[in-house]
Amino acid sequence: MPNDALPGNPRYQPSSLKPIFGYDNLYVPVGEVEIATLQTLAEIGLIPEADVAYLTDKVIKQVLSITTTEVDEVERAVTHHDIRAWVHCAQKHLGSLGRWVHIPLTSYDALDTARSLQFARAHQQALKPLVEHLIRILCEKVRAFADLRQIGRTHGQHALPITVGFWLATILNRVLYNIGQMDYFARGLVGKVSGAVGAHNAQIGLGIAAHCGNTSFEERVLHKLGLNLAPISTQILPPEPLAYYLYSACMLSAVLAQFGRDCRHLMRSEIGEICEPFEAGQVGSSTMAHKRNPINFENLEGMWERNIGEFVKVLLTMISEHQRDLTSSPVARDFPIIIVNLVQQLETLLRTKRDKDGKPVEGSEFLRRITVNERALKRNMDMNAGVILAEPLYLALQIFGGYDDAHTLINERVMPIAQSYGDLLSAVACIAGRDPEVKAALKKIPSDIMDILYHPHEYVGDAPQKALAIADEGMKYLLAE
Repeated sequence: MPNDALPGNPRYQPSSLKPIFGYDNLYVPVGEVEIATLQTLAEIGLIPEADVAYLTDKVIKQVLSITTTEVDEVERAVTHHDIRAWVHCAQKHLGSLGRWVHIPLTSYDALDTARSLQFARAHQQALKPLVEHLIRILCEKVRAFADLRQIGRTHGQHALPITVGFWLATILNRVLYNIGQMDYFARGLVGKVSGAVGAHNAQIGLGIAAHCGNTSFEERVLHKLGLNLAPISTQILPPEPLAYYLYSACMLSAVLAQFGRDCRHLMRSEIGEICEPFEAGQVGSSTMAHKRNPINFENLEGMWERNIGEFVKVLLTMISEHQRDLTSSPVARDFPIIIVNLVQQLETLLRTKRDKDGKPVEGSEFLRRITVNERALKRNMDMNAGVILAEPLYLALQIFGGYDDAHTLINERVMPIAQSYGDLLSAVACIAGRDPEVKAALKKIPSDIMDILYHPHEYVGDAPQKALAIADEGMKYLLAE
């Protein structure tokens, strides 16, 4: 039975990543690099035709089927070196072609190039389809709630009115930005076939390069793999291309954590504007049976916290001793955990219900089933409706009324009275009754501006329009793919 365990905690094992990062699949891209190298050596005429004949589709399949477990056994018992162990395993399938395996490569020509292949494939095959699915649902949600009023909050306090769609659009916008960055950096992942110190010593010194014409041996191999070459490398690739890709993955992870934090707070008992779906048989607490905990929202944030720690490992690999040392090798083996955590977040949001036969129910994604409580939205808006328009009142007094420091007036004189009266307009009218300057300023405010102050629910600026514009951007991204 193959070992398809992913790096990291065994609790988090997205199945979509197992063909790429599953333990026994880790040497598949190494095999691809080595086979591309053999094919290139054959094409430039260095390998005799009799030996090339061994490289059949069947043999290639056997080489690509070499498992990490097999390599481990040879490494521990014989070579004490991972790539020489893989070479030992591969040579058993290649007959007389076996002597050409790993010529003229160094270990990290294969390993670093294979790593770039793994992350490029994880992006295209596993992560990007999930993000596109997420974007599509978020666009639907933003449009559905573009005009639904919600009290905005800053510093945990009621601020100015927005809409639910506007809030969701701020999340969608960040998702779009960060998947754009991930797309960009995924295209920038590079490979190397430059030898033990990066200077192509064997290729040039042994005459291999002379057989390649205007296209270098390195370019020929990497072209077969669909990768660009690094402009210059040491024994290892320059770390930045992969590090920036993983950084952008962490940034997308942070956006999903932001959504989780927002929803977790909006689900608080005293707020109640958002609610997770609660499945049949689900338990919120081992003792408090009334509980409906925001477990999925909390997991979204928890995965981001995990990724903070994982990205520190990426930063630790930014330097090596001269052309390479071994200290970063075990650290880099954990890099896929960042993608595992991110895919786990995406799959949490996109997890579907199952029917009685275990098949996914169309349209039942967790994100679609999050409910919005309109009564709670109105209740929370009304709670401070009489005072939340301090901004337009103070600005109107200064802009139209000519009052010099209306902010201090509202903050120090009006608000204490409003706490008793229940609204700012009544409080400022009370002050105007005994303060001619305030009375004169209040009278200068145009009637249409004064009308705004009586309708706090309508003071949402361009929140609905902004929400719809971001939803349009989301659909543009989907249509461009």
